[in-house]
Parts: sequence; structure tokens; C-alpha cells
Amino acid sequence: MAAIAHRLCDLDWDDLARALDEYGWARTPPVLTPAECATLITLWDQPARFRSRVPMARFRFGEGEYRYFANPLPRLVRDLRTAAFARLAPIANRWMSALGDARRFPPRLPEFLARCDARGQTRPTPLLLRYETGGWNALHQDLYGDVVFPLQLTCFLGRPGEDYTGGESLLVEQRPRAQSRGEVIVGRQGEILIFPTTVRPARGARGVLRHHVRHGVSRVTGGVRWALGVIFHDAR
Repeated sequence: MAAIAHRLCDLDWDDLARALDEYGWARTPPVLTPAECATLITLWDQPARFRSRVPMARFRFGEGEYRYFANPLPRLVRDLRTAAFARLAPIANRWMSALGDARRFPPRLPEFLARCDARGQTRPTPLLLRYETGGWNALHQDLYGDVVFPLQLTCFLGRPGEDYTGGESLLVEQRPRAQSRGEVIVGRQGEILIFPTTVRPARGARGVLRHHVRHGVSRVTGGVRWALGVIFHDAR
């Protein structure tokens, strides 16, 4: 088993699941080492590693750039995606059950990607994101086709307060018949933020409610912010 898979296995997944249920997001202790974070950042200057680049301002998504990795994914990204899926699939299935949704997810990522492939979603979606001073990301959801996994990851590659300032992760929940709720998360280098792709179940006075969630990044006020995004469903 790869080192990253061992580290993920050693996390307190019961505690992470409780945080996801209660708050709609969870943050791990540092999982990626500083050396692994630096290695991921160096991939930015290797164009052959990527299938697509997106200048965010061109599409009014924000200010910055992200690049989708091509297959084969870098080993670290592949191992992280595979190991995390196995831990998140049971949580995702429990969420679907709570929401009255008939969808269920297999225990292993290759089986899920085969399901994506059958629906024409064959392009990998893990991505590297770079925000210079002034960069930001509008609130959005990462949807690329009919097959959607309900959880995704942001891996923080830089040191807040040292490599960059600002650039906090933002989560906004739209609650039924109530004002939206916002969360601001500052992630340390190597930590992983787990959050909903589109919707999550939340306990209400009359049972389970559907909270729709969007995510983004606040304005970077200094330096350069780097992150690895891990989305489990592939794209058309």
C-alpha cells in the first residue's frame, strides 16, 4: 500500500464523519508532507501532465488559473484519490439514504470510474489551482455529467501567512426557508478539506433537510496560493 494510503487509513474517520454530518465539512490533520506539496507544485511547469488549462477570468469564474491533470494521473494524486474514495463511499451512501436518494456508490474507485465511463464521462478531473495576489474563485459546484460523487477534497499545498495571505476556502449552504450559512476555512499545508459537491443531509425539526452547498475561494491579498482539487467523478 502506498504511503499516502497508509496516512489516510490512520485518520480518525469516525470523527471526520461526525464533522461532515454536523457542519457539512471536515478538515484532516496534515496528510501530505511539505516535500509532496512542493512536488505537486512543480508539476505546473510540465504541460504534458495536463489535459486542459482554464484561465478563470476568461469565463468569469474568478481570477486565477487551474489545470486538469491528464491520464495517467501523477502517482501521488492517483493514490490519494483511490484511498480517499474507499473511505468516503460509506459516508456518501449513508447520505444518499438519508436524503431518500436511490443512488449508491461502490466501495472502490475503479468500479465508480467504470460507471462514469459508461455515461461518457472519461476525462479525469483532479486539478491543480494557482491564485496570485488578487486571485479568487466564485462560488460554484463541480458538475461534469450525470454521474456525481457527493463529496470532494481540497488539499492545501502552501503555508497561510507565509506563502500567501487571504485566500480562505469558502462554503455557503442554502438552507430551506432560511438564510444561507457561510463557513470560512483556513487550511494549513498538507491538510485536506472534505466537503459536499452539491447537497448534504442536515437534521431539522421535522426530519432531514437538503442543504445545497457551493464552494469558492476568497481574494488572495498577498503571495501565491496553491491547492490540489480531488473530484472523484470524471468529466464528459
